[in-house]
Amino acid sequence: VKDYQSKGIMTFMVGDVIEQCAEGGVKMGLELRVIPLGHDVTSVIHVVTVAIRAALIFGNVQPGNLAALLDYTKNRVPAFVNTFGAIDSVVVSAGAGAIALGFPVVVDIDLGENQVPGALESVCDHAETVKKSLELRNIKIKVKELPIPVAFAAAFEGEIIRKADMKVEFWSAKNTTCELVLMKNMDEVEDHKLVIDGPDIDSGDLEYALATCVYVAGKKMQADFESVIERKIHAWFNYMEGVMHTGQRNQVRIRVSNAAYDAGLRLKDFAEVLYVMIMDEFDAVVDKCQITLITDAAEAEKFRDEVAMPRYNQRDDRLASMTDEAVDRYFTCIMCQSFAPAHCCVVTPERLGLCGAVSWLDAKATKELDPAGPCQPILKEGCTDEKLGRYASVDEAVNKYSHGALEHVTLYSLFQDPMTSCGCFECICGVEPVSMGVVITCREHAGMTPLGMTFSEMASMTGGGVQTPGFMGHGKHFIASHKFIAAEGGPGRIVWLPKILKDQMRERLDKTALEMYGVENFTDMIADETICTEDPEQLLNFLSEVGHPVLSMEPFDM
Repeated sequence: VKDYQSKGIMTFMVGDVIEQCAEGGVKMGLELRVIPLGHDVTSVIHVVTVAIRAALIFGNVQPGNLAALLDYTKNRVPAFVNTFGAIDSVVVSAGAGAIALGFPVVVDIDLGENQVPGALESVCDHAETVKKSLELRNIKIKVKELPIPVAFAAAFEGEIIRKADMKVEFWSAKNTTCELVLMKNMDEVEDHKLVIDGPDIDSGDLEYALATCVYVAGKKMQADFESVIERKIHAWFNYMEGVMHTGQRNQVRIRVSNAAYDAGLRLKDFAEVLYVMIMDEFDAVVDKCQITLITDAAEAEKFRDEVAMPRYNQRDDRLASMTDEAVDRYFTCIMCQSFAPAHCCVVTPERLGLCGAVSWLDAKATKELDPAGPCQPILKEGCTDEKLGRYASVDEAVNKYSHGALEHVTLYSLFQDPMTSCGCFECICGVEPVSMGVVITCREHAGMTPLGMTFSEMASMTGGGVQTPGFMGHGKHFIASHKFIAAEGGPGRIVWLPKILKDQMRERLDKTALEMYGVENFTDMIADETICTEDPEQLLNFLSEVGHPVLSMEPFDM
């Protein structure tokens, strides 16, 4: 189990192995990708449920279509089964079901001539079990061995460290934090120089400042690559067992557990992780890398205010000044096709990827870093409708990269061939017919919306690469874009947002509404769950009271 965990494999456990792992100190939980299901072998049905739901939600497989379902689970869900000990009729039945789904079974008893190559095989040497099961699914794992005292794997990315288990914390709410990757000239960077400027975490304090400064140089390095590398810091720190990282830029929170500290984890290990991973993953553009971690409060504040913040603002100003009309190409993004093969994002300067993590500049940098990768250029050719954002070249690209599942996609419409979604969207919008407005919800809001649906219910209508006129997945910041459902009137159509999203987007959304409609404090005109949840009439009354601009817009042309 620990071997699979170190390789980032999600492991479900049934039977006595649960107690064995608990006694062996294996950390368990969904966030750690080690999930105990139950002691009866029939508990394996919960894993089957995950595979089936993946096919229905992400693969757009229709209920009852057995052939398509089995094809998806075999080719898109890289699962396998290990059994240990004697096999009875129930285990045989469960194993046969797994094989039918395309999941090979590895047993630790000698089946002799009863083996079925590629589907049912014996491995009596437990030291070979993991290797064999990965081979049967053609899973290649690139494991990076790091000279640090704790485990390092993607499985620890979701680890939650509670305050009672915390040794030290770096938190922007209490101390200065920032993370910056900065391109330098070759002669300005001393390769593999790791500097800790200030006290280490063994100095006795519970809270520290932390400015993470990464200097990179390379003949092929570009300033646009800085933010791409910078965004990886979040993942790399989280890969360390006993470390929890949230946020980015100057809004960061990092916790180190008591267990990790006792194992010997110190700040030099954080710096070593950054150096090794940058030189490994970005070796095509980075020739030299130098890391400085600043915990001295005054120095960290100085670095944040004089170096980091100006650089963040420079990047933001550049992206904010870019419009869809100012560039000659857009980009595809198909990073999520491993589970949603019919989906293809089209990323433009004013429309980021629906996951919220891929801007146009990011996609451009990704193309240069990985020429054959998930982001490919779409030259702006054959515009047939500027209002809808319909281009012949976009249609050609999404048809190609969705493997023929899509024929047409518009960039600015909620009704006319809207962009598809995979399942990673930060938000979902849907039409509210009483007000003729748009309701938007987000993952953080589990409650009801005026559409009579929760986020998960709306997600079931939009995931898996389907086009559902009137519903669309998208990133948070797209809400404040001038191009958000521009064909239907733009952001002025937004009538309801969860309060958490409303507060996050207030400044950007107010600025956009003032520029587009001359309306001040527009966000205050948008309802949230404190005003209404399921009652459209109550929503309409509120919109009338505040004079929401949607009331003066033309009805949707559906």
